[in-house]
Amino acid sequence: MPRYALRIEYDGTPFSGWQRQKDHPSVQAALEAALRRLDPGCPPVAAAGRTDAGVHALGQVAHADMAREWEPFRLSEALNYHLRPDPVAVVAAAQVPDDWHARFSAVERRYLFRILNRRAPAVLLHGRVWQVAHPLALAPMREAARHLLGRHDFTTFRAAECQADSPVRTLDQFDIEAVETSCGREIHFHVRARSFLHSQVRSFVGTLERVGAGAWQPDDVRRALECRNRAACGPVCPPSGLYLAGVSYPQSPFEG
Repeated sequence: MPRYALRIEYDGTPFSGWQRQKDHPSVQAALEAALRRLDPGCPPVAAAGRTDAGVHALGQVAHADMAREWEPFRLSEALNYHLRPDPVAVVAAAQVPDDWHARFSAVERRYLFRILNRRAPAVLLHGRVWQVAHPLALAPMREAARHLLGRHDFTTFRAAECQADSPVRTLDQFDIEAVETSCGREIHFHVRARSFLHSQVRSFVGTLERVGAGAWQPDDVRRALECRNRAACGPVCPPSGLYLAGVSYPQSPFEG
């Protein structure tokens, strides 16, 4: 069966997450329903990351095995036709080797978190940002984020239901920037690692918001990390501002 890599964009608001769930809408179920309109025997798809309920994607990657060969552009067009009206789009498709795997072949995952930092209600961006009304200071948040870079035991910053065998991860990037938009000031958190723990990014951002608000000091984040205790984590922020921004592979299947 020829295998195809799919780069997918979605609004996570109406879904209970990526993973298929009984009696709850999921992105995986929507994609598989579209695939089976083209190939009734299509097996389940695999994805690079299992985003939670309400989390969005700019560059999720999945792979699907089809009964026959498709020209990649025609496959993406056909899938987008059958995905309507769900807020899911296949933005690129490529045929890949049979042993290529969306999850296990990945070498890096990138997340973006967006805070809208204004008092007025978020009307146009509702469900796509976390709105924080009080001012946030960038410098202390950046100082605190530096404590999280590198290889650590991130027990403090993973959900209690996390199923990963080990809490040890290596965080390669944590950049924070202010962006002036037509809707107001946004604060963007850019995080990059080979893999992440369950709710790790939301735990980071919720904790750093406390630093930006002045309730925590930057060194409090270092102490929380060293505690290796979930109770030491700050608040976990809502999923609405979180985006799976992209997934990297030794050689991108979508180039060339």
